[in-house]
Amino acid sequence: MTARTALAIEATGLAKSYGSTRAVDGIDLAVPAGAIYGVLGPNGAGKTTTIRMLATLIAPDAGSARVLGHDVVAEADAVRGLVSLTGQLASVDEELTGRENLALLGRLLGLRRGAARARADELLEAFGIADAAGKLVKHYSGGMRRRLDIAASIVVTPELMFLDEPTTGLDPRSRNQVWEIARALVAGGTTILLCTQYLEEADQLADGIAVIDHGRVIAEGTPGQLKASVGTGALHVRLLDPVRRAEAAQILEAAVGGVLLAPDAAALTVKCPDAGRAALGVAALTRAGVGIAEFSLARPSLDEVFLALTGHTADDGPAASAPAADTLQEQAS
Repeated sequence: MTARTALAIEATGLAKSYGSTRAVDGIDLAVPAGAIYGVLGPNGAGKTTTIRMLATLIAPDAGSARVLGHDVVAEADAVRGLVSLTGQLASVDEELTGRENLALLGRLLGLRRGAARARADELLEAFGIADAAGKLVKHYSGGMRRRLDIAASIVVTPELMFLDEPTTGLDPRSRNQVWEIARALVAGGTTILLCTQYLEEADQLADGIAVIDHGRVIAEGTPGQLKASVGTGALHVRLLDPVRRAEAAQILEAAVGGVLLAPDAAALTVKCPDAGRAALGVAALTRAGVGIAEFSLARPSLDEVFLALTGHTADDGPAASAPAADTLQEQAS
């Protein structure tokens, strides 16, 4: 293992084309070590192509990148020795048991037979699939396969892990289990680059996020910063006395502006640019003796952020006229 650098990934102007399709169009990334960094975008945005370049599986057409201090082209072997990649589909052998898969990988990675078996059992226990250790993987559920796949990626714990759509197709319970595994890996010192189209996943896990669309980074920051960039949140107020709602609306209009009356006769919503303005509105109600049962300040969701940045939702994906870059990349590989 090499000494940990301040940045686990440094990429400048990364680009990749397949025929006339520009899958990645000049991406810059700076991923700090010891964090979960999210690359957020719809299918076809260029996420998988970016990961494959950083993991040395394909060479960039332009630009440069260093992973854990090593150039991904000139020092590809060094990079491969320090990272692991878990893709969208399980890479384990369905005709082997869970224990056999992990023990085999341990042997391939240089562990002695006894050490490989011990590591396999340790991981099966840690990932909550020890009871199925002797079952063929083809009989595993989707969530169990995903956990085994991640376990296979850390038979020898990597300094950097690429997680590409790790929870695609999983039920909510299995998705939460994968999230907990990711958090535990980072707590143990691993850096994770998480590519996802799930806005909630990025919000739950990522310390920082790069939003990409059509092969370019269009925004970058923490989840909170990205939400704040949209501008307007909302102050929700519920009064003790519904009779005073008209009075409360006048007070909030003067203090904050943009009052909306909710169907609930005791509730009001105020468009609010920041927490400071919301505090002024609550203080104005208190000074006027208007009793408040409860209040909350809601920031825009990441769904709203993505819509504001791209003009379409994450589910809509890139414009229909543009080929899905990641799909073309998979066909070319």
